[in-house]
Amino acid sequence: MTTPEQPSAPHRRTRRDHATETAEDYVEAIAEIHKSSGTCRVRDLAIHFGVSHVTITRTVSRLQAEGLVNTAPYRPIELTTQGKRLATASRKRHETVFRFLVSLGIDEETAAIDAEGMEHHVSPQTLKKFAELAEKNSEPDA
Repeated sequence: MTTPEQPSAPHRRTRRDHATETAEDYVEAIAEIHKSSGTCRVRDLAIHFGVSHVTITRTVSRLQAEGLVNTAPYRPIELTTQGKRLATASRKRHETVFRFLVSLGIDEETAAIDAEGMEHHVSPQTLKKFAELAEKNSEPDA
């Protein structure tokens, strides 16, 4: 039981996860777009997320201040080394959650939607179990 002076650990972790969720989604999207088309611009992200140019510009400015991207007006958005690492980790976490859900019998469309939200809130310990169970559930019966 927690006291009013001491917030619970689960709530602190959820707030921390929410704070990093946007950055993870954006660097993952930038990496995806760059891989598929060779460059990523504000317009590409606006289409990808279905939000305004202003929203993208503000978020990219924040990501630049955090050292995750480099860009300049009218220039493509490039991931920094730190941004690339975060994008890779986010993609792996997303794929693990997706594979786990599919291994439970969830259809791929629903699993993709659910994984998009869950990936940001799964602890490393839980993610490891997801990966183990997804692997076990995908093995052909002997």
